Amino acid sequence: MTIRLYDTSARQIRDFTPIVPGCVSIYLCGATVQAAPHIGHIRSGLNFDIMRRWFTYRGYDVTLVRNVTDIDDKIIKKSAEQDRPWWSIGYENECAFNDGYDALGCLRPTVEPRATGHVPEMIEMMRGLIERGHAYAADGNVYFDVRSFPGYLQLSNQELENLLQPSGEGETGKRDPRDFAMWKAAKEGEPSWETPWGRGRPGWHLECSAMAHKYLGTAFDIHGGGLDLIFPHHENEIAQAKAFGDDFARYWAHNAWVTMSGEKMSKSLGNSVLVSEMVKEWRPIVLRYYLGTPHYRSMIEYSPEALREAESAFARIEGFVQRVVEKAGAVEPASEVPPAFAEAMDDDFGVPQALAVVHTTVRQGNAALSADDKESAVARLAEVRAMLGVLGLDPLDERWAAGAGHGDDLHGVVDSLVRMVLEQRQAARARKDWAAADAIRDQLQQSGLAIEDTPSGPRWSLS
Repeated sequence: MTIRLYDTSARQIRDFTPIVPGCVSIYLCGATVQAAPHIGHIRSGLNFDIMRRWFTYRGYDVTLVRNVTDIDDKIIKKSAEQDRPWWSIGYENECAFNDGYDALGCLRPTVEPRATGHVPEMIEMMRGLIERGHAYAADGNVYFDVRSFPGYLQLSNQELENLLQPSGEGETGKRDPRDFAMWKAAKEGEPSWETPWGRGRPGWHLECSAMAHKYLGTAFDIHGGGLDLIFPHHENEIAQAKAFGDDFARYWAHNAWVTMSGEKMSKSLGNSVLVSEMVKEWRPIVLRYYLGTPHYRSMIEYSPEALREAESAFARIEGFVQRVVEKAGAVEPASEVPPAFAEAMDDDFGVPQALAVVHTTVRQGNAALSADDKESAVARLAEVRAMLGVLGLDPLDERWAAGAGHGDDLHGVVDSLVRMVLEQRQAARARKDWAAADAIRDQLQQSGLAIEDTPSGPRWSLS
């Protein structure tokens, strides 16, 4: 068994060999908490949640560090606009992110450090970089000298001579416009911390280098995040960490975006779809299916039609699960997933190919039900549950069975209303009023519901 994954730095799929046998260490760039999350934000956490689950299934002990950027220019700007403390805005949105992760069934990270809790570690890293000649202080700022690090820009595959380095207000005293800020001098009314070079606040890139060093040491297995982080964030992280003396990440994994009309979902573009609103309209398990089943390196073009297709596809899986349980009672997941599913997941976490195995197994199980082959149907359900468990999509898992979020509450309301109508249909059938019974069935079908008469009574599903 060998897991293979696409390494952005190598630009190819590589065999995964952990630094410590039997263990996997992952650093994932998490939320910048200036606003509540849209589904594009949550996709990253969800993709790496599936990776983590597969590593765990394969027997690895996984350590996942997912940071929170709770201080940056955008948070400070929001603080001024709303006349609220910066930490209040950050904490409110940090909670919103965690609510979103929880609603979509993401496992909590091993540790979730906040940037503001690690200023001493950042000072230590800056001091070491200045001593080694890779950084310098100017006008209360501390900058990284990009020309001092020969490997700079290898991740993003750019030429230094053509580089346009993003720069913030107040970044004065640079020796080279391409140098980037690790520490920003204090401004009146803004949060600041004391350092040997004056009061100020951390730069975005320094935060992750320092926290990865603290929690994962000088070397770890996988660094993850969205494609938009490759430059400047991840490029600058590498420069800081390696110039400091760390080996840093062995593999780099980047998930693609959720887009709308071909553009990256972004609050600045005004095209975001907030998780808190989505779970009022859609069951969270359906949202997880929608966001988690495309390949993590593939773009997702958002549309309500695409979500409805995902809802219908998951309903076919869920309907099979319900039918077997009604016929045979509780069925435990199989101890192993089918070989074809494992082969797909081992190949760069190929969820679409793995999901095809799920749907094939569901079709086989439905055929067994039609043939009244209870034993085969139960065996197929056990396999389906094992596969869905790895993907975090098992509808019988206690996490989903107990209901989660507003979407599941809404599903329960709809279920109660439909059952009331079905009782009226049953009453019409009992008094042999076939016209009324058929009219009720037709009306439900026009509303997008499929009605199936079973020995245990009628059952509804989305058509």
